[in-house]
Amino acid sequence: MLAQDTIIALATAPGNGAIAVLRLSGPEAIQKADSSFRPTSGKSILAAPGHTVHLGLLTHHDVVLDEVLVTVFKGPRSYTGEDVVEISCHGSVYIQQQILQHFIGFGVRMANPGEFTLRAFLNGKMDLSQAEAVADLIASENEAGHRIALQQMRGGFSSEIQKLRGELLNFASLIALELDFSEEDVEFANRDAFYALLQKLKILLKALIDSFTLGNVIKNGIPVAIAGAPNVGKSTLLNTLLQEEKAIVSDIAGTTRDAIEDEMVLEGIGFRFIDTAGIRETVDTVEHIGIQRTFQKMDQAQIILYLVDATSLLDKGLEAVKQTWQEIQDRYSNKLLVLIINKSDLLDASQLKRSSDTFSEAIYLSAKSGNGLQDLKEKLLDFVNLGQLQQGDSVVTNARHHEALTGALAAIDRIYRAMENNVPTDLVSIDINEALFELGKITGEITTDDLLGNIFANFCIGK
Repeated sequence: MLAQDTIIALATAPGNGAIAVLRLSGPEAIQKADSSFRPTSGKSILAAPGHTVHLGLLTHHDVVLDEVLVTVFKGPRSYTGEDVVEISCHGSVYIQQQILQHFIGFGVRMANPGEFTLRAFLNGKMDLSQAEAVADLIASENEAGHRIALQQMRGGFSSEIQKLRGELLNFASLIALELDFSEEDVEFANRDAFYALLQKLKILLKALIDSFTLGNVIKNGIPVAIAGAPNVGKSTLLNTLLQEEKAIVSDIAGTTRDAIEDEMVLEGIGFRFIDTAGIRETVDTVEHIGIQRTFQKMDQAQIILYLVDATSLLDKGLEAVKQTWQEIQDRYSNKLLVLIINKSDLLDASQLKRSSDTFSEAIYLSAKSGNGLQDLKEKLLDFVNLGQLQQGDSVVTNARHHEALTGALAAIDRIYRAMENNVPTDLVSIDINEALFELGKITGEITTDDLLGNIFANFCIGK
């Protein structure tokens, strides 16, 4: 699977900038760069030690393309494990393209998406879960996502999985040896130690599987639907949370007819707020479609903020709101629900007390002024348990890892039950091999071309 050609790609973001970096990797990377590089020192970079930077002119048939810095990395002490050259040039798109075309004309191939990291994996510079963490690190948009991706790229839980898999593989070998001497009734695998390993694996796998809910939230953000009747202040709340005029605010009921989404980060966690059309009976066809979408967004959200206009709680309105809120709780019993009494600054002390006696769990705020907004933010953060993350424990964010961990745990459970029921060793070995297979898929000890193709196709070119 190891490619023997030399590849090139732009390693920095496309477009104009102060500088751009082009990366070459492969057996001829240094030779190809040297052939068109005139170092100021006058010394060829072919003899230069690795991890050195050289100033000079990059030329194409004696025509100067740019004054550049060339950084030399000699394999295996490089990102890919191969010889690598990074060319830092001025950030003109024209210059970038001229340099790319120059090397392509000299037999260097354009890199495929993720090919540098794929080569790093194939050359043993990182395991597969670490390689996937590279893409997550590049895509991280908040502190928590960045922290988890960085931890995983530096080993994360894969090193522990690898260690325990090695121990399980050792037991599998001993059990296979027992099968060869089955007629002599001997045990090479210490059953007590085997049980202890299975228990250790179960604890680790369960913890990692349970962490996926948190990891998925951190990676993709938490969808939060803002719902309620027309003119209760949903769009105003969205604008206040985002601190920009994202949604149109009007006294005319039914102004919002489609869902408006945007994301904000609270203490490192991304929340994706969705402003929805006001819920009411209507004969307007367009508004009716918007209300249908409101219920769709509420179904998809993890958290629902249900807004009520504080003035609707006056007189007989209190009982009507109480009934509506109960209906929302019944319909979305599987969701995290927050009742928000908006425009609470319009209530006097006695009205506020009567309301809080009925809706003690509600958050009272004014979306217009921002009063009470901090209480809402704290409530949202309460829904996210960051204990594991703050303690530095491993958190699974990758659906592929979650699937493999679940499969491995199921196999470990089967092994445990089989051992307790004195199932023949040759049958137990089938589940041991299944557990080894699933654990190997995480770190890449067991891979296929299709699997690698699917993973690295999602990388950006140049990484």
